[in-house]
Amino acid sequence: MAHADRDTAAAALAALAGDIRRTVISTIAGAGLGHTGGDLSVTDILTTLYGAVLRIDPARPGWPDRDRLILSKGHCSVALYTTLTTCGYFPAERLRAFAAPMSPLNGHPSRRAVPGVETSTGPLGHGLPVGVGVAVGLRLRGSPARTVVVLGDGELQEGSNWEAAMTAAHRGLASLTAVVDRNGLQQGARTSDTNGLEPLADKWRAFGWEAVEVDGHDHLALLDALTAPRGDRPRCVIARTVKGRGVSFMEDRVEWHHKVPDAEQARLALEELR
Repeated sequence: MAHADRDTAAAALAALAGDIRRTVISTIAGAGLGHTGGDLSVTDILTTLYGAVLRIDPARPGWPDRDRLILSKGHCSVALYTTLTTCGYFPAERLRAFAAPMSPLNGHPSRRAVPGVETSTGPLGHGLPVGVGVAVGLRLRGSPARTVVVLGDGELQEGSNWEAAMTAAHRGLASLTAVVDRNGLQQGARTSDTNGLEPLADKWRAFGWEAVEVDGHDHLALLDALTAPRGDRPRCVIARTVKGRGVSFMEDRVEWHHKVPDAEQARLALEELR
C-alpha cells in the first residue's frame, strides 16, 4: 500500500482494519482472555504502520535492516498478533491457540516465541527505553532502519519513558518515532483522573522531540504524520483514539480495558463491525 494513491491506500487500510477488529473480537472471545478496548483503539495505528509505513519482510523476520516496531503496551497483543498474520509472519489459524497452555501466543508478546515480535513487552514503561537502545544500536551499525514504539497513554505516567525521551533527544535519534495511543483511559479510570498528562504534545516538545497530534482512526492523517520528512530530532505522534473503537457498547468505557465479551456480546460486536 505504500505506493498506492491516497484514496486507494485509505480504502485498503480501512478494510484491513475492519478485518483485524473482527478477528480481535473472535480471538478474545474464544480464549476468554484479552484486553478488548485497547486492542480496538490501537488497530488503526498498527494497520497503518504495517500496511503502509514499515520496511519489513515477513519472509525474513531477522533481516538486519528491517524497521523495528515495539509494542510497549504489550497487553494489546491480540491486535499485534492479528496484524502480523495479515502480513504473513505466521498463519492466521494459530490465533485459535491464543492464551492456551504452552501456546507461543501469550497474553503479552514474546520475541523468542513469535516471528515479527521485536521485544517482549508487558511491564509498562519499558518499550521506549528499549526503543532508544535499539535506535542507538542501529545507528552505530550504520543501518537505515527506523524504530517505532507504540505506547499507551496511561503508561506515560511511568518516569522511565521521560528518561528515555531525554536520552533520545540528547542523541538526536531522528530515526525513532513514538506513537501514543491516546484513548484517555487506563485500567480502572481515565488518565485525567489518575495523573493528568496534558498538555501532552508540549511536554514532548519540551523534552526535545517533534510532536504532532492526529486523529488516530484516520489512516491518511496517521500516514502523513508517520512519513513526513524528518529533521534531526525524534518524533512523537499523539494519536487520539477511542477505546473500544467500532463497537458502540465498548467505546470509551473503562471496564473494557480487560473485560472479555461473552458469546452474545461477541455476536453483537461482530455485527457492528461488518
